[in-house]
Amino acid sequence: MANLRELRDRIRSVNSTKKITKAQELIATSRITKAQNRMNASVPYAEEIQKVVERLASASSLDHPMLSDDGGKVAAVLVISSDRGMCGGYNHNVFKKTAELTKMLEEAGYEVVLYVTGSKGIGYYQFRGTELAGAWSGFSQDPNWDITHDVRRHMIDGFLAGSAGTAKAREGLNDPEQDGVRGFDQVHVVYTEFKSMLSQVARAHQLLPIEPVIENEDFELGDGILEDAGDQPEPDYDFEPDPDTLLEALLPKYVSRSLFSMFLESAASESASRRTAMKSATDNATELVNNLSRVANQARQAQITQEITEIVGGAGALAESGERD
Repeated sequence: MANLRELRDRIRSVNSTKKITKAQELIATSRITKAQNRMNASVPYAEEIQKVVERLASASSLDHPMLSDDGGKVAAVLVISSDRGMCGGYNHNVFKKTAELTKMLEEAGYEVVLYVTGSKGIGYYQFRGTELAGAWSGFSQDPNWDITHDVRRHMIDGFLAGSAGTAKAREGLNDPEQDGVRGFDQVHVVYTEFKSMLSQVARAHQLLPIEPVIENEDFELGDGILEDAGDQPEPDYDFEPDPDTLLEALLPKYVSRSLFSMFLESAASESASRRTAMKSATDNATELVNNLSRVANQARQAQITQEITEIVGGAGALAESGERD
């Protein structure tokens, strides 16, 4: 009876856990659609501003710091993690990619300055005694333009200040009372790229300085056929004001938009990873309940058989006792 009671308690416990994982799965599924819609809605603007910046860069003589590496040896790494758990290997893959990037930069002679978004990332590095130059949390699942403004402006201002200078301190840092934050010469972002509902890949991307796009005379088509770009007419653009002024104004917006798109991709990846993890947990709970129910039924059947055997044996003993009398 004790064994059967334990089995039934275990079944009730697993069923309670199953309700939680199923609810988390449904919530994550509903959030994926919203996250995908936000990603798709941001694509047209991102594509157009990229085209404009590329055209301005080709027509401009401006030597902007965002377009050139001054040879400094301080690199900032922004790690985009989640605020909540129960999302499988989502955070682990980001931390692993960050470790690989940090090792590569340190081997190249860079001093790495670490910035983190997401409570899980903050807790991970603080537990290991890693110093964080900046930390933000509370928006991993639902990033918007206003709430991520501080992160974006901080990374841009720190880069423009350079490793020899400081940028004005902003809210959200570990020490908001400091007079300024140390500048850096490169900005790398580790985030999770959303490929599909079943595939999310941790990526390390150099955000600043912007790597120039080299335009070539040939364009590669789908089947490997090369077509000469010289046969295609090139549009002629007139800029008002001049290209240098426009590029100076648009580059920070371009970088800020690129970083925001990484937040959107990470949010969609987090929901997709949580849905996959919770579905797997729900399926495992269902299988475990079935196995425990089978064992409990076998134990109950064995108990009933034993009781019947004892009753029959007792009745036989009584019958034999009556015959002797």
